[in-house]
Amino acid sequence: MAKTEPELIRRWVDGWTVARSLPEAEPVGSAGDGLRSKCDQPGREVDVFALRADEEPESLARLAAAVAAATQTTWLTVPTLRAGTVEAVVRAAGLELLHRSEWFMTTDLTEHPQHAPTPPYEREVRTEGPVTVVSLHDSFGEVAARGTIAVVGADAVADRIETDAAHRRRGLGRAMMSALAEAAVAQGARTGLLIASQEGQRLYSSLGWRHEADVLIARGPMVSPILQP
Repeated sequence: MAKTEPELIRRWVDGWTVARSLPEAEPVGSAGDGLRSKCDQPGREVDVFALRADEEPESLARLAAAVAAATQTTWLTVPTLRAGTVEAVVRAAGLELLHRSEWFMTTDLTEHPQHAPTPPYEREVRTEGPVTVVSLHDSFGEVAARGTIAVVGADAVADRIETDAAHRRRGLGRAMMSALAEAAVAQGARTGLLIASQEGQRLYSSLGWRHEADVLIARGPMVSPILQP
C-alpha cells in the first residue's frame, strides 16, 4: 500500500518551524504518531502534524481525539495518499475540516529553473542564519511579492510565498521561487519541500516540483455557539 513517508514529513516540519522562528516541534503520542508545534497565532495556537496517517490509520484517530480534547485552538495537518479515509477519521472525531486541496511537494533544487524578475521589478535577498527572505519591489519600492526559505541540512523548506493581487500574472511567482532556490543551494541545500495551496500548485508543478501527497487540515476543538436568551 502506498503511503506518505513519515521521515519526509518530519523533515518538512523541521524546516517549517525554522522558517517561522518557532520552537522545535515535540513528539505527540508514545507511538510516534505525530509532532506538535506551538504557533501562538490567533485561531491557530497549536499545530499537530500527523506522521503515520497512511501507515496506521489508528494513529490518526488518536491524534484527532487529542485535538478534539485540546484546551487551545489546534490545527491537525495530515499529509496523505488516502484523503477520503483521513477526512472520515477527522470528521468522526468532531473536527472542522479547513482545507482539502493542499499538496505536499518536493524538488531537486540543484535543477530548479531560473527566472529573473522583469523590469521594473527588482529583487532583494536577505539571509539571516538558515533563513532567507526574498522580496520583489515595484518601481515605487513597494513589495510586490515575498517569500521565505529555511535551510536545515540538505533540505530547504519554502514558506509564505505571496504575490500582491495587483502584481499577479507577471512572472513574479517564478522569479520568487528561482531566487529562493538559488539562495538555498548556495547554503548547501539540495531537496526543496513545501506545502502548496491550490492557487500555487500549477506554478510549482510548472517549475518541476513533484506532488508527494495531498494535505488535509482540520481544526479543533469545536466550540458550541453561545445561545442568547
